[in-house]
Amino acid sequence: MKLLKIMLLISVFSFQPLFAQEEQEPEQSNIQTYTPSKLLEKGKWDIKWFNNLYTQTKEDINGTTVDVPRSSFFTTSLEVFTGASNNKKFNIGFIAEYRYNTFEIRDQPLISTINTNDKIRTGLSHIAPSVKIAPLSSLPRFSIQSSFFIPVFDKESNADGFLAQKSFIWQNRFFYDYTFSGAKFQLFSEFGTRLFFGAKDEGFANNSIELAPGIFLSYFPTSKFTVLGFVQHAQLVDLGNNFSQNYSAVGTGAKYQLTKVVNLEVLYSKFVRGTDNGLGQSFNLGLRAIF
Repeated sequence: MKLLKIMLLISVFSFQPLFAQEEQEPEQSNIQTYTPSKLLEKGKWDIKWFNNLYTQTKEDINGTTVDVPRSSFFTTSLEVFTGASNNKKFNIGFIAEYRYNTFEIRDQPLISTINTNDKIRTGLSHIAPSVKIAPLSSLPRFSIQSSFFIPVFDKESNADGFLAQKSFIWQNRFFYDYTFSGAKFQLFSEFGTRLFFGAKDEGFANNSIELAPGIFLSYFPTSKFTVLGFVQHAQLVDLGNNFSQNYSAVGTGAKYQLTKVVNLEVLYSKFVRGTDNGLGQSFNLGLRAIF
């Protein structure tokens, strides 16, 4: 009987770690946890290097689609944020953007535009101090990112072509996401506003506001990999400069958690319609580190 009691005790303690392990929830990757809606813990860092290549051979001009020489606009941006509050409700950071644009490329495929010696305009375009807040305790997955973009170049357009909007830009992005039961599907929504201001004769978009809603649906075959589809729209509203434009785009993409810290993101979008806007496509590649 004494031997039986000893064996029973050994069995209980042997299986206890197994039961405890089964009760623990599986660890989520950064691509599941740290959506744009999620704020960082105090002392944690989020560094994102994002590259966007937009290229076009068609434009809408006064409601008519016309063929144009290929032009391409490459933007590489660096975003750095860190947690600044114990309750994960306040982050601070900055954004820097660099542009590489090519123009009047006739009968050239996409791959050759980066190496051409035709009209090229390059340079650092904007820097932006930024803050991010989660204002509602009842909605922890709702957040607002506010950035103030400062132009750091001379002229919007010169003999080499267009670089970027010669504008001070106050950007606000409203984020919300929802993960469905089972953690296989995640819905993410964004509503962005950009207020352009500055001297009227220096920037074509000055004295206007852009409204840009978007919705993204992600599917996670595993916790480290997701595929997604999205729809976006942008509407530039005239506030006194006698200019407005809009476009709608659809796209797809994927994200993969390369290591516990670093993930990779690829996106493609097609501009399916627009008014007084380019009708091109964009290719995007990003690396993000959270630690």
